[in-house]
Amino acid sequence: MKSMKKTAVSTFAFFCLLAIVQADNQFPNGWQAVTPRAEIRPAFSFEPEAGSKGAGCFVITADQRDGLDGWFQKSFAVKGGDFYRFDAIRKTSGVAVPRRSALVRVSWQNEAGRMVSADVPDQQVKELGHIPSAEPEYPTDGATDPQGWTTVSGVYRAPAKAARAVVELHLQWAPNGQVRWSNVQFGITTPPPPRPVRLATIHYQPKGKSPRENCAEYAPFIKAAAQQKANLVVLGETVPTVKVKQKLAEIAELIPGPTTGYFGELARENNLHIVLSLYERAGHLIYNTAVLLGPDGRLIGKYRKVCLPPSEVANGIAPGSDYPVFDTKIGKIGMMICYDGFFPEVARELSNHGAEIIVWPVWGCNPLLARARACENHVYLVSSCYMESKEGWMISAIYDQTGKPISQAEKWGSVAVAEVDLSRSYIGPRNLGDFRSMWPRQRPLVAPEAP
Repeated sequence: MKSMKKTAVSTFAFFCLLAIVQADNQFPNGWQAVTPRAEIRPAFSFEPEAGSKGAGCFVITADQRDGLDGWFQKSFAVKGGDFYRFDAIRKTSGVAVPRRSALVRVSWQNEAGRMVSADVPDQQVKELGHIPSAEPEYPTDGATDPQGWTTVSGVYRAPAKAARAVVELHLQWAPNGQVRWSNVQFGITTPPPPRPVRLATIHYQPKGKSPRENCAEYAPFIKAAAQQKANLVVLGETVPTVKVKQKLAEIAELIPGPTTGYFGELARENNLHIVLSLYERAGHLIYNTAVLLGPDGRLIGKYRKVCLPPSEVANGIAPGSDYPVFDTKIGKIGMMICYDGFFPEVARELSNHGAEIIVWPVWGCNPLLARARACENHVYLVSSCYMESKEGWMISAIYDQTGKPISQAEKWGSVAVAEVDLSRSYIGPRNLGDFRSMWPRQRPLVAPEAP
């Protein structure tokens, strides 16, 4: 009860703050120009013949001062439980970081203009002891056309107690910048389909008789994952070379090569995605590389380990430098490898690039860091390690968006599977909302950063 009272107090304070905004009403179709304080007000205008196909254009222009902040705002009636779609196009000039400065925010309110509670599972309310508030939504940026117009869109379910959605078109923190908004639409839409995915991890350490035998030892476990209808299965780190008594320079291989060919065939036979790591030779360099193989047996992509422990550095392993994310039929997948987990930057860069699932072949790591990487990015994370459960260290598991292991493979040769729905976001406690939606707009700048 105390937690719920605190939430109510926070909500009341929030709306007291909003009461001080300055608003103009001379714009079409019920739109208003709003600023938190008159002293940081940018200039607002409307160009009726501008924009896409003469649809009109809402324009916000900042002068040379830092910290100006303002937005166009309109309220739309909604029915709780229905789905709504926002669409617009945006063009900026002189705006260094559009993702932060030229954003859209959609807030849910009741008839009295107050925030409403979020719709979360009863079990979550029981665990947290309070009902989270429905925090604003932040539509995402899409493609930019040759004329510089960027699509901005999003589909959202109105909370059960919502009676209206307040749409805001922003320009903030952009000295000498300007944004133009056109083709702004907000209306009811069909619910998006669910996106169930079955994620699997294999807990096994190869015996090290040879690179090829190491790979072959995984075949029955991959088949077992397929029998449990897994869509994606994660294997361990440097699978072909585990315990093999040969120099890395002698057994590192090309990608595509023997290992990707072998596991590609297993992926095809079992109709699932496979991820594992191996030592890759690329000219005079050797990388610790994770590969993603599709259910057709083809190599979808690879990731070269960025963060190297001293032992790999001493062996002449080279670090990677990119954070690729692969858009597959089951979702957007990013990969990291073992020591990467000790550093937040790798998982965050993968998330910045859109990863919904991070897969992690890992020899051993602090399991608290596995939970942190999943929680801080609100992604599903799948680890496959070489540590025994009794050691109390790293585990082979599937972690949910809160960082909680929801399925774990404990015994050698066991397979853990968990089904998740990528269409369902996690709404966090204490007014954090759908943090995965919020942080792309709000995360701090890291120099140098492209617009």
